[in-house]
Amino acid sequence: MIVAAVPMTVTFDRLSPRANTTDRLVFCHFMIGIVGNRQNASDYDDDMKRAKSLGIDAFALNIGTDSYTDTQLGYAYQSAANNDMKVFISFDFNWWSISQASDIGAKVKQYAGLPAQLTYGGKVVVSSFAGDGVDVATLESSAGTEIFFAPNFHPGQGNFSAIDGALNWMAWDNNGDNKAPTPGHNVTVADGDQSYITALSGKPYVAPASAWFSTHYGAEVSYSKNWVFPSDLLWFNRWNDLLTLGPQFVEIITWNDYGESHYIGPLSSPHNDDGASKWVMDMPHDGWLDMAKPFISAYKAGSTSVNQYITDDQLIYWYRPTPKSINCNSTDNTEQGNPNNSSGNFFRGRPNGYETLADAVFVVSLLTEPATIKVQSGNNTQTFSAEAGASAFSVPMGVGKQVFSVTRNGQSILSGTSLKDIVDTCICGIYNFNAYVGTLPAPSTIDKLQPAGLSMLTQGLQVPCPTNTLGTTPTATLGRYAVTPIRRSK
Repeated sequence: MIVAAVPMTVTFDRLSPRANTTDRLVFCHFMIGIVGNRQNASDYDDDMKRAKSLGIDAFALNIGTDSYTDTQLGYAYQSAANNDMKVFISFDFNWWSISQASDIGAKVKQYAGLPAQLTYGGKVVVSSFAGDGVDVATLESSAGTEIFFAPNFHPGQGNFSAIDGALNWMAWDNNGDNKAPTPGHNVTVADGDQSYITALSGKPYVAPASAWFSTHYGAEVSYSKNWVFPSDLLWFNRWNDLLTLGPQFVEIITWNDYGESHYIGPLSSPHNDDGASKWVMDMPHDGWLDMAKPFISAYKAGSTSVNQYITDDQLIYWYRPTPKSINCNSTDNTEQGNPNNSSGNFFRGRPNGYETLADAVFVVSLLTEPATIKVQSGNNTQTFSAEAGASAFSVPMGVGKQVFSVTRNGQSILSGTSLKDIVDTCICGIYNFNAYVGTLPAPSTIDKLQPAGLSMLTQGLQVPCPTNTLGTTPTATLGRYAVTPIRRSK
């Protein structure tokens, strides 16, 4: 059966005019807290080069109060300057206090004059994660320079009259209380957009874009948490929404927060393991980078359609590695010990909100001309008629091989079998609700976690767990590695 793609239509209330296309910028949130093992500025070069090649203008460098923060900021600012990128500091108020306005301003002052510092309207750009209630006047006075402060204040909580713009962090539909939607409680991402646009009263809006959210920490760490937000085709749908909305800024969440599974950067990007390797290993996401590139170009050009910015035929696909019905309770890491639930974010077993995710394989086609797409997920096979431009499809998840092909006028254009099968067993003994992302054409190398990024893999596991198995026969299990201590930021 051939199924035609369904055109997407998105409607937004016009609470503010679309931003001028000449100064639209794309940021990407970058976690400094997990990269304390980087040794020099060149360790940032690949990240800077790759982000720049996609059209990302600046990294928002999320910092806490770690002993290595200044060292890593120095490296990041130097690498950005060397690679014609920009960066700015995003203060994480899980670690900073709103009473530290003077200290925050002093930290801004320390880096404000460096060549890679992003400025907007001649002002030094500064942002945050949370921070409602910080004294903005004291912060700016202590910085000793004019700042463009676009924090993650929340409508109804922060003083929006004191800031220059605002970042909305909630890039996922939710229940209004930082969990997945429930019946009668669904705050969509578009609802969040409108709430911020209203609160900003014409000031620039930093709109979020994220592809996924899943976290699964148990008692093996002190920051236990276990929930998902509905994601599925979010990455495709959100970029189409953003083309319609046309905000001044977009911030991608995130480049390298592996712990919450919304990383779009490479697994091989140097970082320490905070316990996330259990669901991140063998789960590359860089296909989402490929998908974003033409959308970023369209957004900056002020277009409401990505189609004319697609220059090559590509297929991007993603899926969870197991059906949500499998039972891993006897070996799952969240079923062990006495986890810390001071945050209220911990749940045993399957992650809170798992019901909001579909057991499906998601496919996005970026085509220069119409073509036929065939997807085989286990024993489920469907064929789709895709128009030129960007289209999205889904196929019910089937256990087994995942095979994809694109044909045009009877000729094979793209074809391949994913390196990751869907299985009905518990990988490493746990519930893994992260996404595996693949592409056609397939990448020339397999993206893998490095030893430091695997250092906590065995903590909390009850069964052996072969490492870096994509494209290989799983034989090796993990040894021990010495790494720099890391922190979790959210």
